[in-house]
Amino acid sequence: MCGLNLGFIVIMIGLVVETEIGESMRFELESGKTKCIAEDIKANAMTVGKYSIVNPSEGQPFPDSHKLVVRVSSSKGNNYHLGDQVDSGTFGFLATESGDYTTCFWANKHKPPIKMTIDFDWKSGVAAKDWSKIAKKGQVETMEIELKKLYDAVAAIHEEMFYLREREEEMQELNKETNSKMATFSFFSLLLCLSVAGLQIWHLKSFFERKKLL
Repeated sequence: MCGLNLGFIVIMIGLVVETEIGESMRFELESGKTKCIAEDIKANAMTVGKYSIVNPSEGQPFPDSHKLVVRVSSSKGNNYHLGDQVDSGTFGFLATESGDYTTCFWANKHKPPIKMTIDFDWKSGVAAKDWSKIAKKGQVETMEIELKKLYDAVAAIHEEMFYLREREEEMQELNKETNSKMATFSFFSLLLCLSVAGLQIWHLKSFFERKKLL
């Protein structure tokens, strides 16, 4: 029975954790070019990242050409990480504001141009927590670890629901303001059209009266 419950918990955790950000990728970057990757992260969420250039000659030192400038920043322009002329690095921070966080990679110019292959792993929320370290440090039983994972995953979804509700309220308020502005604009447009029509009628009437046609 315990094994069945544990299996159910593991399945539930697998379904829940999919809602958290966890992105691992490999891409190519040509010298002199820039590539930026953005993620929408809510405030107070933990995020960690790891990047490295793939050595084109395994077992040999990195060529001098294989260096990057890496910067992580928020949509408001706050910098959270800067790696200058590096071939690998890591970053981790607690997001202080909600919005898009961007990681940009710059490659130095070289002639002839070269291409570098970069591995990048970026995780946020529950996916950013290293559960193996927690288990090793505290000697926690497997069941307790799974329950802790489930609890934190549910808490993260709860926070996400409140965040989405706030965003929905903001969108509804924006729609109300837009509708109000459109109604005001339509009213003044109609008033302007009626004024122009009245002015035209008055002008034509005056013209015909002067010509003694009326």
